[in-house]
Amino acid sequence: MSTAHAEHSSSYRSYVVGFLLSVVLTVVPFWLVMSDATNNIALALTVIFVLGGIQILVHVHYFLHVTIKVEQGWQAMSLMFTAMLLVIILAGSIWVMLHLEDNMMPAHEQ
Repeated sequence: MSTAHAEHSSSYRSYVVGFLLSVVLTVVPFWLVMSDATNNIALALTVIFVLGGIQILVHVHYFLHVTIKVEQGWQAMSLMFTAMLLVIILAGSIWVMLHLEDNMMPAHEQ
């Protein structure tokens, strides 16, 4: 009975920690943009992308419970796949934002 209670308590604690980290990792970029804390767009984008990447890893660890230690490496492979997708998504998003102005249709001058 106490083992089941300990597992439930540990799981509940994991969800609470994950939720609190997710809230902080969401509020900080929101505050950065809404309060005009910095005029440097590159710095703001860097902070947003770094905290967004960290938030993805927080979700994978605390809510999906993916760790390197169990199931003979299958979760480690899943974690590497998540990291690879994270890099592709972040790099692709940055690439699109940097080249968006160059690829926009020109305005018709009349």
